[in-house]
Amino acid sequence: MSQSSAETKSLKAAIVPVTPFQQNCTLLWDEASKVGAVVDPGGDLDEIKGAIAELGLKIEKILLTHGHIDHAGGAAELKQALGVEIEGPHVADRFLLDNLAKQGAAYGIPAQPVTPDRWLEEGDTVTVAGHVFEVLHCPGHSPGSVVLVNRAHKFMMMGDVLFRGSIGRTDFPYGDHDALINAIKTKLLPIGDDFAFICGHGPTSSIGEERRTNPFIS
Repeated sequence: MSQSSAETKSLKAAIVPVTPFQQNCTLLWDEASKVGAVVDPGGDLDEIKGAIAELGLKIEKILLTHGHIDHAGGAAELKQALGVEIEGPHVADRFLLDNLAKQGAAYGIPAQPVTPDRWLEEGDTVTVAGHVFEVLHCPGHSPGSVVLVNRAHKFMMMGDVLFRGSIGRTDFPYGDHDALINAIKTKLLPIGDDFAFICGHGPTSSIGEERRTNPFIS
């Protein structure tokens, strides 16, 4: 578990790398209440639950940015273990969530299919211990990828849409490079250079840093 550099005064984040893909499963919580959420529990649930216990958190929900195995593979089992609901991603990723067991078998990651309690759409909001995140539907890496934006703390949960120095893969049969670039340029870049984000893999970054240095969008 590693404390992320995207912490804010009262909204905290810790990254728990999971699965052979080293996906950034993220714990988000309110510093005062210790209530929080698990974002993208792809697997390695013992490590996730250990981090929750170590931090003394009360998890109120699971959030999914999209339906790939390394982000959603452990969601069904963790939901059962914690007794919480799952929110996200966009319903366009239903086919991926329905096929998690098959996805997992291909990579040696045990997984169960999962149906969220709430699908998310553009313009929806989700809350983590009262902290409000706006939902942006950003297809391309997957049809139902969403990005979660907290304007109060200038912080975003990016999933696999945009990375430090890179973008999400689009070489899947359902991938759409043009749609991904369009979402980044029309929805993410206008939010503001001072917004930091945690992405699905690798180090954290900011919108400004990527606007200046990311070769895929500059």
